[in-house]
Amino acid sequence: MALSGAAGSLLGWGLLFWGATVGASKVEVSMLETVEVELGQTARIPCNFSIPAESNYAYINWFYIHKNNRTKIYYMVRDQAFEPDREYKGRVAMENDFTFTISRVTLQDARTFVCQVGAGSLGVGENRTKLHIYKTPEPPEIQVNDAGIPVTSKEIPKIAECISKNGFPAPNITWYKNGSPLWQDDTQVSILSTLTKESSGLYTVRSILFAHVSREDRQSRFHCEVSYRLLGADQTATSEKVNLTVFYSTENLTLVIHSPQPQVREGDEVTLHCEGDGNPPPEYNLLKVQEGAQPEEKELTASNGVLTLRKVKKEDSGRYLCRTFDLDSMMNLETWVNLSVNYLEGLKITPEGPIQLQQGDVLALTCDARGSRPLEFRWKKEKKGKLLGPGKQLKLSNVTLESSGNYSCEVAVTGVPGLSRAKQVYVAVHAKPQISSKDSLVPVQPNELVTLMCKAAAFPEPKITWSINGKVQNHTDRHRVISNLTVQVTPDLLQSGVTCTATNELGNSSHHITLKRRTTTMSPPIGNTTAEPIKKEQKTQESKGVIIVAVIVCILVIAVLGAVLYFLHKKGKIPCNRTGKQDMQRNTSI
Repeated sequence: MALSGAAGSLLGWGLLFWGATVGASKVEVSMLETVEVELGQTARIPCNFSIPAESNYAYINWFYIHKNNRTKIYYMVRDQAFEPDREYKGRVAMENDFTFTISRVTLQDARTFVCQVGAGSLGVGENRTKLHIYKTPEPPEIQVNDAGIPVTSKEIPKIAECISKNGFPAPNITWYKNGSPLWQDDTQVSILSTLTKESSGLYTVRSILFAHVSREDRQSRFHCEVSYRLLGADQTATSEKVNLTVFYSTENLTLVIHSPQPQVREGDEVTLHCEGDGNPPPEYNLLKVQEGAQPEEKELTASNGVLTLRKVKKEDSGRYLCRTFDLDSMMNLETWVNLSVNYLEGLKITPEGPIQLQQGDVLALTCDARGSRPLEFRWKKEKKGKLLGPGKQLKLSNVTLESSGNYSCEVAVTGVPGLSRAKQVYVAVHAKPQISSKDSLVPVQPNELVTLMCKAAAFPEPKITWSINGKVQNHTDRHRVISNLTVQVTPDLLQSGVTCTATNELGNSSHHITLKRRTTTMSPPIGNTTAEPIKKEQKTQESKGVIIVAVIVCILVIAVLGAVLYFLHKKGKIPCNRTGKQDMQRNTSI
């Protein structure tokens, strides 16, 4: 097999190297002590040599040593390369700088290789390099003991197993707990490791960790690390971190109340949650203490220590117990909590409504209720009206018709947000009608339709009548009445005007509305009495607009007709000689 590159080029490399080493008295060969290469890659083993001036090498031999025996695998004589060994045939070569290469290295190539240079009468020089083959092991895999480990175990239990495959040379495994390494001490920690050489020549290392555990180890995280040498440096690969299932007895028990807010109100959904610190959790029993001369315990239906009370009532208040028996420690454990349900009930107003009074009377309203805490009272006129004052009692003196309406008592439980109630009572003051219309003069136009409004308040409820006939619409709101009259303005109506009269059993009141002819265009008046005229001027403006549009259309038609005649004349469709002109004049005279 010929060396890659021309022989002249190889000779030039030798002469160049010789020229750089003028003064050497014998053949000297220098090589690296070790060369590392990954399995399957190409190994490059440099061979540097020096020879006396004006001399050249005669041959280069490459050997490997196995059990103190040399085997020639490559040599070059007179620029001709040979590969006598079948094991390396097709895998070895020498570059122009005399670097020996081995492609697709295997584990068997982990040997010592010798470079021998002969220079005739000057003698022979040689040196050697140890070739190291490595294979990065697969990342470690960890399998935790998923059956769980009791803290009371007398024997050292198995924690987890770690395995790393296909490495070369053989890697090592180290165990860690919460980031700190674990070392074997035979009392608390034991580590069992095995090394297996596979048929491929690669190594698989397996390690099993045994250790005693405590309650605190329920939060511990374990992992393993594989370490190996690569290119003269230590390398590592880490497994995932795993948690351990630890079994331990229950030492503490808690019973907690969960509610929408700190202060429980009637109607809230409340959850009582009993929980112990053991693993696995024990069976829980929830009970309520029935207070009395001889307190009794009532067992409640709960699921895994959880009791849900929907729309709680004040009767749900009291002491709740959680009780359990731990099988590991053989101990009874118990805890309790008080549930206090805030309530507000019995809201009433005296005297009860509806209340009827005469003008000038005095009324005292009293509001009362019961609650789990001190109550706050306040009064309002109407539910969202003006605040009248705090306290249970509201006093109305010298009442008038305006005193009529709903009076609301609002009650809130102190320190319990959202727990409040309200109740109202209607008060009616007897009075003759009072008309609240203020407009007495309404501008109008003859023949237009006008709507007039009259408002009256009284108790008992008044009835409104009009002095003329028309379309009447009434709206009633307790002791208030609104009446709308729609009529057409006539000359007689302009002279007489219109009167509205409100009447009940206590008397009547009247209001006169004068209609005045409007001389200029005005906006409708704003007030209780309104008018809606028919606008004739707007119709006149619309008629003028229609006439203008018609004139424009006629002009456009004449323009189009002229354009057509001009086009026909240009095309010769219309004769324009003397005869034609005479005919046209004749026709014109006729």
